[in-house]
Amino acid sequence: MKILVVDDEVNALHLFLDEVISDTEFEYKFLKDDEEAILNYVKNNQVVGAFLDIKMPNIYGPELAKKLIAINKDIRITFVTGLNFSFNSLPNEIKNNVLGIIYKPINSIELSNYLLKIANIKPVLKVRMFGHFDCFLNNSLVHFSSNKSKELFALLLALNGKSLTMEQAITNLWPDKDIDKAKILYRDAVWRLRSTLQEIGFECVNFQRALLTLNKENIECDYYDLLNGKDVFYNDEFLVPYEWSIYFENEIDYLLSHND
Repeated sequence: MKILVVDDEVNALHLFLDEVISDTEFEYKFLKDDEEAILNYVKNNQVVGAFLDIKMPNIYGPELAKKLIAINKDIRITFVTGLNFSFNSLPNEIKNNVLGIIYKPINSIELSNYLLKIANIKPVLKVRMFGHFDCFLNNSLVHFSSNKSKELFALLLALNGKSLTMEQAITNLWPDKDIDKAKILYRDAVWRLRSTLQEIGFECVNFQRALLTLNKENIECDYYDLLNGKDVFYNDEFLVPYEWSIYFENEIDYLLSHND
């Protein structure tokens, strides 16, 4: 699959290349703001997607997008900019071809998500629950904005699709807090978790009032593999260091002892 990247700054092109260099599924063509060279390349190559800077000395990104779409009506375009620019500011005639806008500095997870969209591939969240808990999207570590929002997500994952009530969350995550204080902390953790999932483009939780439900689609997890009977190495540690995880450890031990 051929991807076109257009930016007037050489450093920006190099940064983009650094983020995608390990991805061999795509073939990249990097061009500065030379309209003739850009249009000739798209005319003579089957380009599936383009990353375009919005404001360049010689080209205005949205106007270039119109010309690219006139050549290839199926091209999928992502704008890259350091400016305060919204999707609604784009001309209506190009919006159907535009996947979105990436704001500089480029975030590797966000960039990978757009590449997957171009290829019509859904992102997969890989979760490690044996030992210390961590999540990876497109092979990049997911960074949570607080320890409690990360722990809240771990508890939701451990429930394996069962809904999590606010009362259950408070009992496990803030057992020693006054109930009013605990509710404030819960709401903050929910807000932070929701923001993190939106930022990485993997919104897998249904957020309702005092109730959270996980959508397990496109989640790969060592714990789920074990529950499904797959041959998985288990090191007798689960979701370290969360104290409430002992309940699930006991379930795992019971499951393993009855499978021997």
